[in-house]
Amino acid sequence: MCGICGELRFDSQLPDPSVIQRMADKLARRGPDHEGVMTDGVLAFGHRRLAIIDLSPNADQPMLDKALNLILVFNGTIYNYKELRAELQEIGYEFFSEGDSEVILKAYHAWGEKCVERFYGMFAFAIWDMRNLTLFLARDRFGIKPLYYSLADSRLRFASSVQALLASGDIDTSLDPVALHYHFTLHAVVPAPRTILNGIRKLAPATSMTFSADGEISQRTWWQLDSTRPKATLSEQDWLAATRAVMKRAVERHRLASDVPVGVLLSGGLDSSLLVGLLADHVDDLLTFSVGFEDLGEGAEKADEFEYSDQVVEKFKTRHHQYRIPNAEVLKRLPEAVANMAEPMVGQDAVAFYLLGERVSKEVKVVLSGQGADEVFGGYFWYPRMNDADGSPVERFSQHYFDRDHAEYLDMISPAWHVPDVTTDLVAGALSQPQADEFLDQVLRFDVTTLVVDDPVKRVDNMTMAWGLEARVPFLDHELVELAAKMPPSLRLKEGGKFPLKAMARGIVPDSVIDRPKGYFPVPALKYVRGDFLDFMRNILNSEACIQRGLYNRHYVDKLLANPEAYFTRIQGSKLWHLALLELWLQTHVDPLHD
Repeated sequence: MCGICGELRFDSQLPDPSVIQRMADKLARRGPDHEGVMTDGVLAFGHRRLAIIDLSPNADQPMLDKALNLILVFNGTIYNYKELRAELQEIGYEFFSEGDSEVILKAYHAWGEKCVERFYGMFAFAIWDMRNLTLFLARDRFGIKPLYYSLADSRLRFASSVQALLASGDIDTSLDPVALHYHFTLHAVVPAPRTILNGIRKLAPATSMTFSADGEISQRTWWQLDSTRPKATLSEQDWLAATRAVMKRAVERHRLASDVPVGVLLSGGLDSSLLVGLLADHVDDLLTFSVGFEDLGEGAEKADEFEYSDQVVEKFKTRHHQYRIPNAEVLKRLPEAVANMAEPMVGQDAVAFYLLGERVSKEVKVVLSGQGADEVFGGYFWYPRMNDADGSPVERFSQHYFDRDHAEYLDMISPAWHVPDVTTDLVAGALSQPQADEFLDQVLRFDVTTLVVDDPVKRVDNMTMAWGLEARVPFLDHELVELAAKMPPSLRLKEGGKFPLKAMARGIVPDSVIDRPKGYFPVPALKYVRGDFLDFMRNILNSEACIQRGLYNRHYVDKLLANPEAYFTRIQGSKLWHLALLELWLQTHVDPLHD
């Protein structure tokens, strides 16, 4: 829901309205329903609204509360806003709107920076205190909603996308060598606060920052995930009963916080099928959406999962929309999808979500999606492999997850961007944090609090919001994640992973969907690079811009181009696509700034 941006000056100068307008214009696709700009001395806010809760102008933003002297811009949804509203009314607050945005304003006034601890939902917001001249920024527990910023001596700028910040001008677009190492080692994940560009940073999940008008900054991490066992021993049935109760509550929260219809992105896998099953009895005429792509033939995976999604549709009689997209359209639309990526995203399903989002947005404004279930409940094939491996925690993790070892990275990247093995240091530090009982507790916590943020969750938000479509992720409801984190990892990994969800799904969704092999959102043409797709990537990597940039060692590029299907990462991504995607992203977002 929405795109936000703003500027706070530290030098007593007034923000340039044209800067705010340029940023807001870049966020138009995130919020097609209303545009607003507001200034108060050294502070300026911009907002683009996607109207989902309280569709009236009373909920437009920036939202000014004259009685409290507070101004808000907000992106996201607070699922428990009605309960919080009632609590705030009991202590004397009066409301002029019916939505969740105003609840944030009142909650901040009532409880200060700790208000975020009371919010169930996904959010990135900024509040300007007109009396104290302070700016408060906050982001949700799992970073479901993005918040980027650029900090200079004289000012702070922030926005929902990198593109908006770049449009503001005067941004350092040089490449961050440490972020590059993360990007090429962790499947395009660059953990906060870094991005691939030196001049742009992002607020970490479960973090807030407060800025004064004279440039003083304070930062607070307001939530952490505890992955230790409870003191009381619980039986398997106890865990499964708790999972059912919390999962049903999470889905209901995500469904009810909307004044417009809510659909489901139905992949045909367990996670999205379970969402359909839990919603079917509560939603008349439930809308579901599936996408598939063109098969490549010999050696490549099947390019759709319609045989499973069709079974779910038949069982629950949903109003289904099925789309099959030819490879010619995928190739034609690739540059457009990359233009809408706030950061470079190598996951092939980013393009799938972009093309699906275009079609779904013509039918609904809100959809539920299954992202996060594999990270929360241990569904990926590499978890048991890590668990069975020998060595230190970071060695066990890296040999089954890192896209490249450090030596290969140095062979790929030109010496000007060489750094020590910073990714190994990052992961070792993350895994060694307290409040995790076992190795897999460490891994699953790192995945759900860091990797999921800057890989699948970021892709889904970017690619759906590019069409004014809000994707909600019930499997990242924080109560559900906290419950799962306390389970023994062996319970989550039982029967090939996601055992609590499989047990819950029995009797709800067809057994064939539960017992099928784990599937992925397939776009085979971006994994098995052949024909026109190979020509496309070759042209990018042999372009004058790429050669002049000098980021890649040419012998490494030539090796991948000569035999692209021989070089896959440990989690089965195309190494050639990784190189081509980053270069295309840089040519799209960075190079034109120097014209």
